[in-house]
Amino acid sequence: MIRFEQVSKVYPDGTTAVDDLSFEVAEGELVTLVGPSGCGKTTTMMMVNRLIEPSGGRILMAGEDISRIDPVKLRRRIGYVIQQVGLFPHRTILDNTATVPFLTGWKKQKARARAAELLDLVGLDPSVYGSRYPEQLSGGQRQRVGVARALAADPPVLLMDEPFGAVDPVVRERLQDEFLSLQATVRKTVLLVTHDMEEAVRMGDRIAVYGQGRIEQLDTPAAVLGAPATPYVAQFVGADRGLKRLSVTAIEPDDLEEPPIARIGEPVAAAAARLRAEDARWAVVLGERGELHGWVSAEDLHLAGEEGTVGDLARRMDAWVPVGAPLKHAFSEMLQWDAGWVAVLDGARLVGVLTPVKLHEALRRSVDADVKGVPRDEVQFDSVADA
Repeated sequence: MIRFEQVSKVYPDGTTAVDDLSFEVAEGELVTLVGPSGCGKTTTMMMVNRLIEPSGGRILMAGEDISRIDPVKLRRRIGYVIQQVGLFPHRTILDNTATVPFLTGWKKQKARARAAELLDLVGLDPSVYGSRYPEQLSGGQRQRVGVARALAADPPVLLMDEPFGAVDPVVRERLQDEFLSLQATVRKTVLLVTHDMEEAVRMGDRIAVYGQGRIEQLDTPAAVLGAPATPYVAQFVGADRGLKRLSVTAIEPDDLEEPPIARIGEPVAAAAARLRAEDARWAVVLGERGELHGWVSAEDLHLAGEEGTVGDLARRMDAWVPVGAPLKHAFSEMLQWDAGWVAVLDGARLVGVLTPVKLHEALRRSVDADVKGVPRDEVQFDSVADA
């Protein structure tokens, strides 16, 4: 959708902001541009809507050289979200959102209907917020309006410049989640500028790590964290890149252990005898269809004697995650509940359990797969569990 061909930007004082930049952004892809202040990432983005003109090279959008498109018409085809939002203080939220449709000639009723639809999509009830003015909204709410306004004319491309930087960390994380959910629905082609590596990892399908005016590495978040292309990238992503990698490495069924199982209607004595034979200290308690019901300890079964069923003794399972969740989620659950393992579910059905050893193996396997360029299930290594 967007292609840079040997693009450069040199200012009259001789400062080179962007130097011989060539890369592509696929349709529906979200690419984050990350790097220190002054590295050229914002310049790169602003050349796409011609707020800054390149000194050399070409930028194409949907195969068309943007230098041949009228700048005003080009900008109306591109959504633009900035940190300060830039809402018009004298216009209602509904009319702010309908700005671009108004400018492109939509009839007022149609433009406002589209604006109401987008406000609802970003979680702002138009019947409640549509008639309000920007000063009556919180910073996070104004940021949502900015996103809705950028999407109002249904542009194929969305440019976002530090879009979540002006709000507190809790609101920022919520806005990031909401935008990713929205992106899964609308599938826009997005360039997102940030200086925050964690945000880049969380948001991007791919990350472009900038040095001075150049991209040092353009790859998936997992690859950038697991196999930095240069010493500069390794230093920029930080010594804790292994921890960051937890947030982009999904739990797969092959990462899991099969735990001891007890059925909810099983007699206590039978379950206790089986756990003794397996030398197991606990068991996951399942219903008749494999749904997770909780867990039970071997000690509880022993103390209960001959009476009752396993379901009478089952304890609530607090530490659980869905299959496909990031390893970071599982690690957080372990810490929050002081748990030695986490149940992994597909809906309500138990898939297996993730232990600290298996979590470490999953992370190593993911990193090695990127380094060696092979699927995760083909990576083999000596496990600490085998020592």
